[in-house]
Amino acid sequence: MKKIFLGLTLVGSFLMNAQEKEKSPTQPSSVKFGIKAGFNGSTFSRGERNEVDNNEKIKAGSHIGIFANIPVAEKFSIQPELLFSQLGSKTEDLFIHDSGDYFTKQEYEYKTNLNYLTLPIMVQYNILPQLYVEAGPEFGLLLGGKIEGDGRNEIRYDNTTTVNSENFSNKISMKLYNKFNFGIGIGAGYYFTQNFGVTARFTAGITGIFKNDYGSKVKNNALQLGVAYRFK
Repeated sequence: MKKIFLGLTLVGSFLMNAQEKEKSPTQPSSVKFGIKAGFNGSTFSRGERNEVDNNEKIKAGSHIGIFANIPVAEKFSIQPELLFSQLGSKTEDLFIHDSGDYFTKQEYEYKTNLNYLTLPIMVQYNILPQLYVEAGPEFGLLLGGKIEGDGRNEIRYDNTTTVNSENFSNKISMKLYNKFNFGIGIGAGYYFTQNFGVTARFTAGITGIFKNDYGSKVKNNALQLGVAYRFK
């Protein structure tokens, strides 16, 4: 994480220096570069339910990266971004099978942390000079992740009950996940000064995160709240 932050900072500094070099007294550049960071509140959405009762809750994460704001009309601009973004979900799974003589109950509570390198490309419309709304696609590349939590397994057979508990923390198996992720984002932002502003965006996943869905397509969804700084 420290290496990623350092790398993004260096790239941001390079873009700022490049912009300053491109300026001339008679024709200043209208393209603005900047950096942004903030909070992610992410969760999974599922398609058809199966025999397992899944309850998804919001997981906290963060995002950090760089952007370029490119005006294309008086009130319209395009803003591509390159972000390191933490997605995932908190999940509660419950499976119960009771056939009379045989009873089993499995309960799991775990957190899935998925790290992505994302490329949002937002079309922004300035309602006011300092206030904008935006929408556009987001492309993501899965870098890795971890699943951690605990589980309880209760089995009752022939008047004998066995209970097992476990704690786990494992890296995800990349071969089970789709490497690329696609979503659609909508949001807004407000700049208090020429340089400093706050941002908000919700991104709904379109593609499933798993290669095999097994009848329940799982998608990423995230609310991002943060701050942005545009270089002069």
